[in-house]
Amino acid sequence: MTDRQATIPPTGTKDPRGDALTDQPPLARRAALRALIGCAASTVRLLWQQRIHLPAGHVGTRLRFADGSSARVYRETVVDRGDPRDPCVLVVEFRLRAVRGWGHAVFRRESLLNTPLFVGFPGFVSKLWLCHDERGRYRGLYEWDGPRRAGDYARALWRVLALVSVPGSIHYIVLPGLRRDELLARPQDLADGGTAAWWRLAGASRPGQPAPGVSGRRPGKAWPGPPGAGGRGPHRGVPGRGT
Repeated sequence: MTDRQATIPPTGTKDPRGDALTDQPPLARRAALRALIGCAASTVRLLWQQRIHLPAGHVGTRLRFADGSSARVYRETVVDRGDPRDPCVLVVEFRLRAVRGWGHAVFRRESLLNTPLFVGFPGFVSKLWLCHDERGRYRGLYEWDGPRRAGDYARALWRVLALVSVPGSIHYIVLPGLRRDELLARPQDLADGGTAAWWRLAGASRPGQPAPGVSGRRPGKAWPGPPGAGGRGPHRGVPGRGT
């Protein structure tokens, strides 16, 4: 990451929703470690309260980006919470080191174990996990409550990703004022300037549905909860997340 703040960079124009934050320096190692430990502790509480869920409605959706790449959603994670007061979308990309062929399938399966590294961060709302694209890059598309919180998470995440990623392949951008489902339904909202950026969503479609919109959700499941906990709680106050 490099130390820069941009407004829908590098050659685009200002986003009417506000300034984007991109590729700030990673947190200091001790600060990142403290943040990750706090996140893990919060995750335990969320699990006990059965507030973490894995909906299936977006799984299989293919997201297309302005740089010509595309990737399929293979998992979604959401946390029950009220409407975000300061919504934003966070997009992260990285390329794994020495992962080829069947190694990608192994990574997708075991990546569920990484959930405690993000779901307990303050302001987390949801994450779409994307398979590697045609250039071997993975992306995560998040909704967050608070652009600064999203940026702090991304800067802590960098320390973890750096252990397994190709140097120089880790990037992120925070887009203030956006709801994730709004972006999926109307990706043209970010089409100004025609910038062929890795993060700029150009369209989203489910298998057999070439339209750019995204259909409703299919029933999902709860992330593993405490012993004796069954079923899954309602998605309280989360727009577009049915029970």
